[in-house]
Amino acid sequence: MSKAYNVMAATCPSRTVLHRIGARWTVFAVNALEGGPMRFTELKAHICGITPKALTETLRAMEADGLLARTDLGGNPPHVEYALTELGRSLLVPLRAVRQWAEMHVPDILTARERAGIRHPG
Repeated sequence: MSKAYNVMAATCPSRTVLHRIGARWTVFAVNALEGGPMRFTELKAHICGITPKALTETLRAMEADGLLARTDLGGNPPHVEYALTELGRSLLVPLRAVRQWAEMHVPDILTARERAGIRHPG
């Protein structure tokens, strides 16, 4: 029997999982790696606006959480690739749904922000 988790409980470990998924750059990294392994420079170019420091921190945290694997292929300069693990790939379905919802509702959110007097970037 599996242990029951309740994300609404202050001490539930599932909050750590939601924190990782909700971290600023995790969603972008998972989406970027959907098509297969990528090198650091490819990821940085694909994820517009991410700094090298933020990408490094995100990749390290995702690796520690078992969402991606880092493979050192050797060479000079070093050749390292990042790929989603099976656990990381399992995030693609729910994140795809969230992405589609976000893209579909951009006009609604922007309209609500304008009504609230909040200017949108861009």
